[in-house]
Amino acid sequence: MRGTNIISSLIIIFINVTLVQSQTISIEGEVKKPLKLTVKDLEKYPSAEVKAKDRDGKEHTFKGTLLSVVLDSAGVTLGKQLRGENLVKYVLVTAADNYQVIYALPEIDPEFTSNTVLLTTHVDGNPLPKGEGPFRLVNPADKRPARWIREIASIKIMYSK
Repeated sequence: MRGTNIISSLIIIFINVTLVQSQTISIEGEVKKPLKLTVKDLEKYPSAEVKAKDRDGKEHTFKGTLLSVVLDSAGVTLGKQLRGENLVKYVLVTAADNYQVIYALPEIDPEFTSNTVLLTTHVDGNPLPKGEGPFRLVNPADKRPARWIREIASIKIMYSK
């Protein structure tokens, strides 16, 4: 009986890992190259880590990729090109439950800010748990983590006009 429980547990873990790896996040809208990324795809990008306190005041280490790097790979206007009419572009991030948050592009662009907006896949060395991942934004500069959106389904670049 004990061996059956172990095998059942391993099967459940395998299914959960497979589901997380197959879930995608889409980058779309005012982009040159729309993307659909899995956790495995995101692992090919340069990784970054930040330490930040969650809403309960507990410090965690979040690992992922800078959102600016992902947006740049989709051809989003950043850097020296982010000027004039492009300054009214914003990033609409939507979660699986349709919760949404907005970032202005200059809040994400390292040429405009020292803020670190991280598209995370791991916390404290482990994949984000169910209910938080597989993708989450973390911005330690925010005084409240209300824009630390969980279970991200899509990131859409839009004009505010």
